[in-house]
Amino acid sequence: MAVAALEVRNLTRRYGDRVVVDDLSLTVEEGDVYGFLGPNGAGKTTAMRCMLGLIRKDHGDVAIFGDRHPVTSRRHVGAIIETPAFHGWLSGRRNLTQAAAYAGLTRAEAAPEIDRVLERVGLSARAHDPASTYSLGMKQRLAIARALLGRPKLMFLDEPTNGLDPRGMREMRELIRSLALHDRITILVSSHMLSEVQAIGNRVGIIQEGRLRAEGRVSELLTLGEAARVVEVGSPDEGALSACLDALDGVSLEGPGRAGRLRVKLVGRSVEAMVAAMVEAGVAVSAVVPAERDLEDVFLEVTG
Repeated sequence: MAVAALEVRNLTRRYGDRVVVDDLSLTVEEGDVYGFLGPNGAGKTTAMRCMLGLIRKDHGDVAIFGDRHPVTSRRHVGAIIETPAFHGWLSGRRNLTQAAAYAGLTRAEAAPEIDRVLERVGLSARAHDPASTYSLGMKQRLAIARALLGRPKLMFLDEPTNGLDPRGMREMRELIRSLALHDRITILVSSHMLSEVQAIGNRVGIIQEGRLRAEGRVSELLTLGEAARVVEVGSPDEGALSACLDALDGVSLEGPGRAGRLRVKLVGRSVEAMVAAMVEAGVAVSAVVPAERDLEDVFLEVTG
């Protein structure tokens, strides 16, 4: 049986009487791009810090590729937690040289490794410029280069697109996808940018108030729950359709859908019963199709 890249069981962290991470359990399989989702203040960063051993956990167990040792297991890991910091007066390359020394690389080992990671994140041309001259997107890429030193098998990325403009978000999304696909790195990425995670992730966990509320493949979560009972209904007579749906019990009219259809949530009536009631009322029905659903629908449903 394959060993999970990351297995967290009953992780708990308190600050005084306040429980920030509450009996959290999750599994990241090798090869996943796992979206760790939650509103601001949900406990995502604290949980990741505990997983990495950066802060003490009060209870629970963390295994990285089956290794539970608090030091040796982290040799497989690269991470960006919160806003990355650099020495602004040093060049990007000098910042990485310093990080490589901290990681225990010799000078002979560090030089080609730094060349590799700078090329990998597209910063070779600016490697000798002071980090203070880098844009936010470049600093995020430099942080990923730093996390890639040592060739990790698992990466923790904490809000990597936070503060980036649309172009920077797209570049970061493409880089993360490439790291997973071409470098075979398993990635745990925390975010509240749901569309970004849906674009790159295959599995997600949704955390609220320190507890895991839902976990699974994105495709599975999109077909579960109340929000999945949403359809779009079309008719040549939109006014009659709207009036009929508004009067039906067990049906909630949510507003316009695509292609001139109306979006309807079924809260106590089947699709067949709804259509039969509309036909009985003399409303011509031209289309009944499942509404498109995204992670935002799932997230709002799970977190209330």
